[in-house]
Amino acid sequence: MQPKLGSNFMKWSTQIGRKNVLVSSAILTLGLLSGCDDNADQPVVEKPAVSVFQVKTEEVGQYLEFVARTEPNQSVEIRARVEGELISRSFTEGGIVTKGQELFQIDPDQYSASLAEAEADLKSQRVGAANALRNLERGQELSKTGFISNSDLDKLVTTSSQAEAAVRSAEANLEKASLNLQYSTIHAPFTGSIGRVKFNVGNLVTPQSDSLATLISIDPMYVNFQLEEARYLNYLQMPEDVQREVNLTLRLPNNQVYTGDGIVNFADTRIDESTGTVAMRAEFSNKNGSLVPGLFVTLMIETEDKESVALVPQVAVQENQQGKFVLVVGDDNKVVARVVQLGRRMNAMWVVESGLEADELIIIEGLQKVRPGAEVEPVEKTIDSITGTITELANQ
Repeated sequence: MQPKLGSNFMKWSTQIGRKNVLVSSAILTLGLLSGCDDNADQPVVEKPAVSVFQVKTEEVGQYLEFVARTEPNQSVEIRARVEGELISRSFTEGGIVTKGQELFQIDPDQYSASLAEAEADLKSQRVGAANALRNLERGQELSKTGFISNSDLDKLVTTSSQAEAAVRSAEANLEKASLNLQYSTIHAPFTGSIGRVKFNVGNLVTPQSDSLATLISIDPMYVNFQLEEARYLNYLQMPEDVQREVNLTLRLPNNQVYTGDGIVNFADTRIDESTGTVAMRAEFSNKNGSLVPGLFVTLMIETEDKESVALVPQVAVQENQQGKFVLVVGDDNKVVARVVQLGRRMNAMWVVESGLEADELIIIEGLQKVRPGAEVEPVEKTIDSITGTITELANQ
């Protein structure tokens, strides 16, 4: 029995020893950790730097945009008025021609010959008419003495009247021959741009032929657009001087803005029943020819009566399910998301209808580094309202 008891005692003693070692290790470890906590430096959290823009205000009028299309103020198809062979062309396709300038020449020989023939015929008819008139005058003298019968006198009257009619017919033929000769040379009816030629020199043309070319006038340039019936009624109720107090500009297909002098010069007299709109037309000066016919453009109409509104850069605007919003940096340098209602776009800027006030700071760079509630280090910058280029402030 003793050996067994000794064996159990040894096992129990070994287990007690191991437990003491484990407890001592744990106490040592806790002491070390406690010492580390007392001496370690607290970590420093750096605030992210973001570029901010101070909201500015600008005087902006009431504003409307319309999809519109450019159209020449004059357009004419150049056609032949007489038959003949084209023998010359005196302009460059796509170039500018002036009023009265020669464009085409149709072979004039046959019309010159017809004119000479008509002149000779008129001369002959005038001689015959003069002879018939003299005979009539003699007959009238003889009728007083009874040496000519009334019947013969009537014949002389008829002959003289026929001769006079022949003269008038010859004069008409001469005028027609003269016009035909003039029509053999085709002139520009007004100053403008001339397009592609459809008949070359050597072709036979007639009054039934297709047009030889198209001539257009593009200064001023017409711009056609549609106005909704409700706005048209408001337009009609405005005094004429108020109707003219608007600024018209065009946004071209390449996003450039055309600011030539523009006015509204036409409003149709009836409303289109299918669309509920009225055909309207503006005109723009186009002295440099930068506007061409057939362009789809955006017509922008702004009243001269303006009010102060806030503008924000387009780069600052984000969108989610609640709508468009910007990130605002408050006085405590903390970020706040602000939902905004936006109006028209003005180059790189957006008009704010509600949601922002002047002088507030909005984030324009570093949007991906922050979220609402975060504290940031704002660096104020400026932005070009035309190009959207962001630059440092001059005093920085």
